[in-house]
Amino acid sequence: MTVYSGKLTLTSHGNRVTYHEVTEQVKEHVHKSGIKEGICVVASPHTTCSVIFEELSYDTNYYGYDYLQVDLNNLLEGLIPQCKTEGQYYHPGPKHIKVGLEDFKGEISPDAYTMLNTDAHLRSTLLGTSETFVIEEGELKIGLVGYIYFIDWDQLRKRERTCHIKIIGE
Repeated sequence: MTVYSGKLTLTSHGNRVTYHEVTEQVKEHVHKSGIKEGICVVASPHTTCSVIFEELSYDTNYYGYDYLQVDLNNLLEGLIPQCKTEGQYYHPGPKHIKVGLEDFKGEISPDAYTMLNTDAHLRSTLLGTSETFVIEEGELKIGLVGYIYFIDWDQLRKRERTCHIKIIGE
């Protein structure tokens, strides 16, 4: 059995939800791995990001979101409104903010307001942080209209994100 590890570095917008369509990059890693039969896991190590599998909707709005993304954003905004003020959600509490500001010396969250991302955590929890795909005959089995998206739900600041790709098989 062979195990292949790869990763992508992605930059979020910082002022809105960021969708990264990573299908071709994942396919390149599958090809590079040389694995003909196995599985490919695409995962986020970030607690405010998701990986989803969805059809590409060719129509887009002015922000560049395709219409399925607009629909998903609208649905989630109704379920989990964007965190805009302290106390809107229980999280983050005073202990969490203290740890973020004092214990990590600003390395994780440079300002207290950047911890007002509870909506991003809940959206990631709801949709999940990974997807697993089958590889047969060296090809990722995602059909004709399937696309892989890495989503950064955290809208508070521009950030570098990592998308892990793990391929296992023969």
